[in-house]
Amino acid sequence: MQLLTFKGGVHPKYRKELAKDSPIKKIEPPEFIYLPLTQHTGIPSKPIIEKKDEVEVGMKIAESNGKLSVPLHSSVAGVYMGLVNWPHPLGGRKEAMKIKLDPQRTFEWKEEERDVDLFSEDQIIEIVKEAGIVGMGGAAFPTYFKMKVPPDKKIKDLIINGAECEPYLTADHRLILERAEDIFKGVEILKRVLNPERVWIAIEDNKMDAIDRIKEFSSSYPWANITIHETKYPQGSEKQLIQSITGKEVPEGGLPFDVGAYVQNVGTVIAIYEAVCYSKPLYERVVTVTGPVRDPSNFLVPIGTPFEYLIEASGGVFGGTMQIINGGPMMGIAQVYPEVPVIKGTTGILVQNEKETLEREVSPCIRCASCVDVCPMYLMPTEIYKFIELEDFEKAKELGVLSCMECGGCGYVCPSYIPLPQHFKYAKAELMKEKK
Repeated sequence: MQLLTFKGGVHPKYRKELAKDSPIKKIEPPEFIYLPLTQHTGIPSKPIIEKKDEVEVGMKIAESNGKLSVPLHSSVAGVYMGLVNWPHPLGGRKEAMKIKLDPQRTFEWKEEERDVDLFSEDQIIEIVKEAGIVGMGGAAFPTYFKMKVPPDKKIKDLIINGAECEPYLTADHRLILERAEDIFKGVEILKRVLNPERVWIAIEDNKMDAIDRIKEFSSSYPWANITIHETKYPQGSEKQLIQSITGKEVPEGGLPFDVGAYVQNVGTVIAIYEAVCYSKPLYERVVTVTGPVRDPSNFLVPIGTPFEYLIEASGGVFGGTMQIINGGPMMGIAQVYPEVPVIKGTTGILVQNEKETLEREVSPCIRCASCVDVCPMYLMPTEIYKFIELEDFEKAKELGVLSCMECGGCGYVCPSYIPLPQHFKYAKAELMKEKK
């Protein structure tokens, strides 16, 4: 068996055994739901309902507000309580639509299946837009916009990302095991729009049961090619998948279609299938809740559900909660408030107790070059860091800080415990301020 891989990367303790055998469970919604208007890359959605209006599951409550924007839909039936300034899982506070649940009116989404052949490619893209679908692997880029490939670009390789390389997280793994056929149906819709020459389904070799599950259906879909990848972080990153499968590198500042590639996460593919074939908007998603909780779980969660509600549903934390992370330990964001809500890009909630959150003293760089060896973008983190310390952000830019994908590998291997990714985020923010 040939394992595909890429240069660089790290091998952290993956801890996926905590939740990987936990089937997806639909969770009952809490009394209050908080739906931030900022849930995607681009311009926040714009509310279209008034305070005290009644809402239903899947009802559009905010519309797209520009070229790079998508609508927002209610994840529960209830009453709209108005806009609130609420903690956001990506940091700070942002406007959110607060909805009070009416448990008597909560229902499952049920629509007759529609024939995808009835729709043109442009109509499919419009359906995806109106369903509010964004990339569900974490980036949350509007999917309809990504499907609009420039006419001068040809997609040769459509890559379905089932790698899920972030430690602890198992939501995509469970989706493959439980909804493999829906993934294939979603890919067929993407094929209609993109007309690729080849289709690849990429999975790491620590998920052999998921690989076997995909193989069960592949005979019915002869266009499918399964690629098995070495378990290495960040194998699931878009550029690294493209490189390991096609041998091509996305140019600096370029996009995947510049090398004829298009990558989509398995969760996003299922959302596309549900929107096109069942008119279902994106109002719920699968979230892994893991770490030192009594019952690590994969939940099907109404978007807007507070983190603390899901942690409690997982049995609570043993050892005392020290940190809550939106996402995984490598690229996730530590939270200040436990009441932050699940958004469309929330892949997991990782809880850490005192035993798992070690305070380490930062030492000077010893020039060991470990960070250079593991960087999947071929950067020199130690050199970039030096100029950021001097607040010479232009020099950091020359050395490629804007190409940093913030995977966290450099900080993970640094023997001096220098928080390199945080420095690079800071530098990029300063460069963005100067640009504005």
